[in-house]
Amino acid sequence: QVQLVESGGGLVQPGGSLRLSCAASGFTFSYYAMRWYRQAAGKERELVAAIGGGGASTNYADSVKGRFTVSRDNAKSTVYLQMNRVTPDDTAVYYCNAPRFDLWGQGTQVTVSS
Repeated sequence: QVQLVESGGGLVQPGGSLRLSCAASGFTFSYYAMRWYRQAAGKERELVAAIGGGGASTNYADSVKGRFTVSRDNAKSTVYLQMNRVTPDDTAVYYCNAPRFDLWGQGTQVTVSS
């Protein structure tokens, strides 16, 4: 079954850290780029970070550059999003995406609040 399953969301205080995970199945994970998106309430979904199949190539939205890090473990078919120095503006549902297949996970809620 081809699917993406996110985990790791929750409530975090401003300035804190959180790591999201996205486990993939049903396709040869290492062949394909992966992306993280987020969607805040009342706003459009936006691209947060992307990583190439080998993991060497990464790109970030300006709003998260220097704070978030995308990585992957191809042996585990998992992509990660390390979120550091979070702010309330990072509150959103975060989605994992495999663009080659237009495949999306179910999303995981991240809430930044004191």
